[in-house]
Amino acid sequence: MKNVEKVYKIKLKKGDTVVVRAGKYKGQTGKISATHPTLNKVTVEGINIAKKHVKPNKVHPQGAIVELTRPIWVSKVAVIDPTSKKATRIGMNVAKDGTKTRVYKTSGKEIK
Repeated sequence: MKNVEKVYKIKLKKGDTVVVRAGKYKGQTGKISATHPTLNKVTVEGINIAKKHVKPNKVHPQGAIVELTRPIWVSKVAVIDPTSKKATRIGMNVAKDGTKTRVYKTSGKEIK
């Protein structure tokens, strides 16, 4: 049997502005800097910052405490609709020619 990791379908993309809906950073907003489909997580700028101790190396000759942005679960974030400034879900619209576009569920407007 193969050891195949599950790849989750994430409707959020890099550059989307999202709001955190649960947890320590609830209510804070930020831009998605990376998506991790195998982990079902996204990395949001300024959210879920962790401090990591680094041993001495060429970059940090004395050693250092570096702040890193850690991934957060996709279920804890929601994209912000720019018209209403509220959290919304994402839907898909399929055109006659077969092209798919992402739309906001609340307003029905296309995501650029």
